[in-house]
Formats: sequence, structure tokens, C-alpha cells
Amino acid sequence: MRHLTDVPPRRGLIIFLNGTSSSGKSSIATELLRILDEPYFHMPADAFHAMRSRVPVPPGEVDTVLHRTWQGYHRAVAGMAAAGNNVVMDHILSADWRLNDCLSLFVPQDVVLVGVRCPVDELERRERERGDRPPGLAARQLKQVHAHGVYDIECDTSLSDPTECAHRIRGFLPARPTPTAFQRLRGGN
Repeated sequence: MRHLTDVPPRRGLIIFLNGTSSSGKSSIATELLRILDEPYFHMPADAFHAMRSRVPVPPGEVDTVLHRTWQGYHRAVAGMAAAGNNVVMDHILSADWRLNDCLSLFVPQDVVLVGVRCPVDELERRERERGDRPPGLAARQLKQVHAHGVYDIECDTSLSDPTECAHRIRGFLPARPTPTAFQRLRGGN
């Protein structure tokens, strides 16, 4: 039996999929887990919201509960990567503080920031088809989600299916340039 002290230390890689609701992040993540050469954990933000009990949250506390959930999610991803686990992160950077929080927590050279884009008419069609999102949610998120403007790689899910996007991301990994998008966003650190 191998002892914990025999496990060599390392930092995990975070493949950070950022896009609006219904842009295709989860579908790309599913394909990535299928084709990547090493073990990865898919950690979608939605899973953290789903873990919360169904106890009603008083209206005046909803924003606080949601903020704390997002903060916990960021720290869980950072902890998994710090322990040497590779993570596919499925996120929506629809508020400035979310990106800033991630920039303060993640090792910038260990993050591949992927822009998952999709035109608004296709997002709205997907929302109607899904039926589990408020109409217009993705359109409202669109401007803020990509406002930071810097990515390592981008995919347009209206032009490429999830498998094609996943293969592009996988092909990008071996020769990741530096500085990474996270390094540039942190000012070269």
C-alpha cells in the first residue's frame, strides 16, 4: 500500500470554461473528460447550487447566499488544483468580483481560460428548448461574461459541436503559451 507521503506533490491544471448560460460549457466539459489523457474532475458551478438544501432563503438574504456559494465554489476548485487534481471548471463570469476572486485564488500559469461563445439568437433558442432557465438570462449575461476580453483559446458553439471544441482545447494544452490569460489579467504575475 502506498502511503500519502509517497505521493509526489504537484499542482493541477484548471481548464476554465467561461460562457453564458446555455452556451455549451457543460457539453464541452463532458467531452473533455472523455478525451483528455489524464484524470480530470468536472466541477460545474451549477452543482454547487444544487447541493444547497431546499430551505427557503428569505428574499433579503438571497444575494448573500448566492455570493457565498460562488466564493465557496472558487475555493473548492482552488483546493482541488492545489492538491494536484486537474479540474474542468464550468463557470459564468457575470460579475466582476467573480473573476477577481478567481484571479486571487488560482495559480495563473495553471489556468487555461476558455471563452465559450454563442450568438444571442442561438442562446435564446437553446433556452426555449431547455425550458429550465428564465427567458433572456443568457442575453443579459452576454456583455459582462466576456467583458475582460482575454482568453487562451475560444470556441463558438454555434459553429463547432462540443466534441470539436473539446478536441481543439485538448490540442491546445501541450503547447500552452505564456503569459497565460490569467497571468495577463493579473498584470503579468
